[in-house]
Amino acid sequence: MNRSALSSRAGSRPLRVCHVAYAFYESDTRVRMYAEAQAARGDHVDVVSLRRMGQGENDIIEGVHVHRIQDRVVNERGRAKYLLRILRFFAASSLFLAQRSRDASRRYDLLHVHSVPDFEVFAAFVPKLRGAGIILDIHDLMPEFYAGKFGVSRSSAVFRALLLAEKVSASFADHVIIANHLWEETLTRRAVSREKCSTFLNYPAAHFFRRYPRRRNDGKIRLIYPGTLNRHQGVDIAVRAFGLIRKEVPAAELHIYGEGPEKDSLKRLVVELGLDDRVFIRDLLPLEEIIPVIAEADIGVVPKRAEGFGDTAFSTKILEFMALGLPVIVSRTTIDSHYFSDTTVRFFEPGDARSLAEAMRELIGDPRRRQELSDKAAEFVRENSWEAMKKAYLQLTDRVAGCR
Repeated sequence: MNRSALSSRAGSRPLRVCHVAYAFYESDTRVRMYAEAQAARGDHVDVVSLRRMGQGENDIIEGVHVHRIQDRVVNERGRAKYLLRILRFFAASSLFLAQRSRDASRRYDLLHVHSVPDFEVFAAFVPKLRGAGIILDIHDLMPEFYAGKFGVSRSSAVFRALLLAEKVSASFADHVIIANHLWEETLTRRAVSREKCSTFLNYPAAHFFRRYPRRRNDGKIRLIYPGTLNRHQGVDIAVRAFGLIRKEVPAAELHIYGEGPEKDSLKRLVVELGLDDRVFIRDLLPLEEIIPVIAEADIGVVPKRAEGFGDTAFSTKILEFMALGLPVIVSRTTIDSHYFSDTTVRFFEPGDARSLAEAMRELIGDPRRRQELSDKAAEFVRENSWEAMKKAYLQLTDRVAGCR
């Protein structure tokens, strides 16, 4: 990257920016916080993303132009189906960006491409030829993510191929953003120079995630998990843990909002354990709808397994729970031990339903302890917020847009 060209913004005009993400924009807080920050300062921001059933192809959300180019149901269990859907999105997004590049008035100054997959960054090949700066944002380390999702060995040819794809993708980009500091250490060892890499956690945006006045007064204690229903998220452990204490805590309920390949098996587990009147599994809601639901809960639960990918993947949900005022029960993974302490969250031993049940029992029965954790969490969020990091991100985008 040309360092001298990074010293100033690419002119005084607003930037034309496009975010590309194999994700549902409405529910992806990481993509939204970037895009809406740019739109708020006057940049023209497009997002190329996935479409849920029933959604339109185009929309404007908080000044961001959303182009939904492909349907997706999050139910992939086999590698072939998963890869096919990703390749289809890669082809459609490549075509979309190439067509935009034909018209000089619609060309982008900056492409911010979100992984997984890493190779999605090559969808920006034509815009890069036309002068756009390219950011690759690695939400999840693709080799570890794929290995965890499909049980692939780290010594396999597939894993080695994914490592190569990671390195080549990082080389193609002008700058690489990574989602936590442990992954930054991994990535700079194997794929990219430290000078070309920045770390931004999945910070909660303050205008979304803030404390709301409580309206619920039904006498129940509501535990909540919102998010992806993959095995590494450990939601089945939370269901089993709740089953161990259900008779002791008759006023407690567990609410799960999400989608993913484990959803049907979780529903079967709930029925098998006789918890269908106490554990509720519902579809994942758009951001504006799920936030008030979380805010009305009493305890947030993040039950990740500490196996492979899950051990080092930072969970957005923890900071979101904290910002909304909820005490959080968290699996003691390597990544969460790195950022949090026993004063900010209630840890339990990863993969251990009895340990999680004990944590649930403690917080359900001790409102004073819940308040202590909530207060400490509020301090942590004030020091680790998107508002504090937004300026650094916008400066980075200006530099990359001017580096071509």
